[in-house]
Amino acid sequence: MDIYLIKLILVHLIGDFFLQPNSWVKDKATKKLKSGKLYIHVAVHIALIFFVFLSFSIWKIALSIGLLHLFIDGAKGLFQTRKNARALFFIDQIFHFSSIILVWHLFFKGHLDVSYLHDIRFWILISCALFLTMPTSIIMKVIIAKWLPESDDESPKSLQNAGKYIGILERLLIFIFITTNHFEAVGFLLAAKSIFRFGDLKEAHDLKLTEYVLIGTLLSFGIAIIVALTINTWIGRLLL
Repeated sequence: MDIYLIKLILVHLIGDFFLQPNSWVKDKATKKLKSGKLYIHVAVHIALIFFVFLSFSIWKIALSIGLLHLFIDGAKGLFQTRKNARALFFIDQIFHFSSIILVWHLFFKGHLDVSYLHDIRFWILISCALFLTMPTSIIMKVIIAKWLPESDDESPKSLQNAGKYIGILERLLIFIFITTNHFEAVGFLLAAKSIFRFGDLKEAHDLKLTEYVLIGTLLSFGIAIIVALTINTWIGRLLL
């Protein structure tokens, strides 16, 4: 990847996540385009570009990035509400990185290598990774539904859908570990989850709950391992 693109991304990361206090974020969300912190934030990005590139000859690039950043953050402030704040954060970052790539392409004649989009192995990996998220969660829910312990109103409530997302993350991690030939990391992941779960299950004094969690964990790990090993074998044959 081109060094100029890396520098522009570095500027964005420093300016947006290291040099932007929470007070500035709140001020921008409250006062929107009237927020002085918005314009200071943009000025910080422009100054960082000069600092990282150590040259004033790139003033057109700095100005372009600054104006695009002002437009994106300004639009975010106008449309942001409490309900859509989380979604707008990710949309905002997508637009920022897209604008960086656009400026890099226009001023440095940069081109991203997207040849991997024509590689069947890429689409196999993406398809399997997606399968291990929601589809696998639904499959597991159907399989272990008959063993679901009866709810107890006096038991502590967990975060909404926390178990589902924990399962998705652990399966994706297992998939990454195995497809990158780091099998030993799967053992550490299982050990870590067992340690965190041990205290809760010990306090619950509920054999059915313990068995239910154990079945769910082993099923989740098993599906992820089988999918990852299958993909390794399949991709290995494609390389022959």
